[in-house]
Amino acid sequence: QVRLVESGGGFVQPGGSLRLSCAASGSIISSNVMAWYRQAPGNQRELVARINRSGAINYADSVKGRFTISTDGAKNTVYLQMNRLKSEDTAVYYCNTAPPIFTWGLGTQVTVSS
Repeated sequence: QVRLVESGGGFVQPGGSLRLSCAASGSIISSNVMAWYRQAPGNQRELVARINRSGAINYADSVKGRFTISTDGAKNTVYLQMNRLKSEDTAVYYCNTAPPIFTWGLGTQVTVSS
């Protein structure tokens, strides 16, 4: 059973940056489309960014130009660099495949507030 462990969240002021990491317990990066999702209170979980095996990347319109997804297959880790954060980016962030096939991790909380 693959475990996904997200980290790197925190409290940041608008305009700030955070780098999220997602460590997978198995070698899934090279064989799957990997993605970051987020869920804000009262909202459904939404796809933020995804990257496929050839490196093609898609972003939600709301984060284009601000967020960057990347992977390190050797470390079985997916990253999300988040710049110019806005209050509406506040959410719990999760990683999984796209579409999601593994059990969700606990996520990492990102709070953007002044």
